[in-house]
Amino acid sequence: MFDPVPVGVAVTRGPDHRLVYVNAAQRAMFGPRPLDKPFPLAFHDLAESGYALLLDRVMTTGEPTFLPDAPVTVDFPEGRRERYFNISFSPVVLEDGEPAVLSMMLDVTDRIDAEQRERAFQRYASLVRTGVVVEWTASPVDGSIQWSHGWEGITGQSPEEYLGYGWLDAVAPEDRPALVLVWSQAIDQVPDSLEHTFRVRVRDGTYRHFRARAVPVRKDGKVVEWTGTCADVEQQWREQRRLDLFRRASEAIAHTTRVEDMLEALTHVIVPELADACAVHLTAETEPRSVRSPFIVERIALTLREGLSHPTQPRGTRFAVHGAFLQAIQHHPIHEVFPAGKPPTDSLSPESVRWLSEVGANSVVVLPLTSEGKLIASLSVVVCGEREPLTQDDVDLLADLLDHIRSTLDTFAELQRTQRAALALQHSLLSEPPTIPGVPIVGRYRSSPTSAEVGGDWYDAFVVDGAVMLAIGDIAGHDLAAAIAMSQLRNMLRAFAVDRPQHPQEALRRLDNAVTRSGEYQGTATSVLARIAPDDAGRWWVDYSVAGHLPPLLVLPDGDTRFLEEAHDLLLGLDPGAPRSSAVEPLPPGATLLLYTDGLVEHASEPLDTGLDRLARHCAAMADTPLDRFCDRLLTELPVAGNDDITLIALRPAASPPDLPSVRRSLSAQGNSSWPPLPTQPDE
Repeated sequence: MFDPVPVGVAVTRGPDHRLVYVNAAQRAMFGPRPLDKPFPLAFHDLAESGYALLLDRVMTTGEPTFLPDAPVTVDFPEGRRERYFNISFSPVVLEDGEPAVLSMMLDVTDRIDAEQRERAFQRYASLVRTGVVVEWTASPVDGSIQWSHGWEGITGQSPEEYLGYGWLDAVAPEDRPALVLVWSQAIDQVPDSLEHTFRVRVRDGTYRHFRARAVPVRKDGKVVEWTGTCADVEQQWREQRRLDLFRRASEAIAHTTRVEDMLEALTHVIVPELADACAVHLTAETEPRSVRSPFIVERIALTLREGLSHPTQPRGTRFAVHGAFLQAIQHHPIHEVFPAGKPPTDSLSPESVRWLSEVGANSVVVLPLTSEGKLIASLSVVVCGEREPLTQDDVDLLADLLDHIRSTLDTFAELQRTQRAALALQHSLLSEPPTIPGVPIVGRYRSSPTSAEVGGDWYDAFVVDGAVMLAIGDIAGHDLAAAIAMSQLRNMLRAFAVDRPQHPQEALRRLDNAVTRSGEYQGTATSVLARIAPDDAGRWWVDYSVAGHLPPLLVLPDGDTRFLEEAHDLLLGLDPGAPRSSAVEPLPPGATLLLYTDGLVEHASEPLDTGLDRLARHCAAMADTPLDRFCDRLLTELPVAGNDDITLIALRPAASPPDLPSVRRSLSAQGNSSWPPLPTQPDE
């Protein structure tokens, strides 16, 4: 919108007034100026004229300023020229919420005569001076202050106290080294302008942020003095700090998946920006039973600034606090300011009092962290030594910071409750396989790290009517609903398999009907059911049926592999009227039967066949590896995508199994004693 207008337009953003936009008229007036540079660097000529002070005033107060007939000395390639402008500065907010200043300039040089020019200079000087808190001049040789207007009124220091370098006594001790370094470098290197922000102790003993701006004054090319101003930017600094903290907090918790990790990340945002130490304590209950009764808390996070000693209790320590403490923070934050090393004993635990005394703490704030109206933790913030104690403004900022993340905290807390329920349910269904002499059975499950340990994969192994039943399944989703549906399907399939163990395809067909009639689960579900048993000659056979699942893998002792694909039918519940098939395969001694889910082989960037081929090659190389190590290496050595659960179960008849009667006795002891015949296939 501003590009074609005949008035010069510029936009500067943030506390350093970084130039982000100029239009064509502005470039015509002042020549090309670099974008994304602070105002004193982009417009050094305007900075020397003092206009940066007006930008500060507009940014700080939020009030627009208009200067009629304002003089400006502009640097052009052919030399410096004096021009006159009508200038307006207006506060604006950019799309990302950052404060900015919109400057508009109209060249009125042609109508300004000599008499008007003198009045314009005087008017400009008055307008600038009314917005300046402190003015000063300094020696070009050593940088010592020679004169100041306004410093005594701000700090209470007399001229005898602040002249030379006495003014440093009013600067916050933590800020002095950086300020002295910047000022000494400026004296040596003489930049076109200097800007630095630091804290000053004002008359009431508190500290406020001031921004100093300085420029060298030259005569005949030689610096004869430095002149500058100091403006109170406390409110602007606090708002910028607030925005920065909120941004950093959002970034810190963006990739966490547990409440504990989120709260620990928050402590790193607070230290050392706001405090020297920050801790989070989980509470065991939401309501103290009695004000006098002890209450157990557990520290789950602690961040300290460098050089601060650690408490004697390690992370995870549980200790008692008085009910009065929790009752207090449930109603309002605790805010205590005290002499360094002498904390109060009435509102803090003995452990906390001892540590606060050791580190020389001078203030502490404790705020409640609530989720859905219940107290779940407390946030403790500590400042030590000569650092300015925590103020009420700091308490308000911390409270706002917690409010900023509260919705995320509620979401995480609910997610963790769901995860714990689903994970407990899932693991309760992944029971240990039965023990059969000479026939090891191994099951493995690894949850998806990106899905926070909640999924729909499952396996099952049990003995019925003298046969081992192996099952595996996968239900789409990574939430509590998927875990509940998984438990329902797993239990129904076991029931159908126990009822008719000699026909795996019949059990899956009945599961089809159950899924369709219940109507409770509309997602994708797959399964494999296999019946493994020896015949009268002691040879092992596999009778299997597949419902939309990946095919079982047969790994022979010599390393040959083959996917069992002869009995592959539709997904569960897709067409309950469609028939299901089964196939019978011999299982030689030492051969491995592997059932698995897609997390072991699928990658979004490659065809499924690539993953299946990789699995077959890897298994072939481990054909003689003990079965438990065989399964462990599949989980650790295959390049998995990592965004899905991995479940597998494997069975391997020993190369030299015990005699058939002992195997049958073991199978009979764990299942029904009847022995149904198993269909056989020709020798080929």
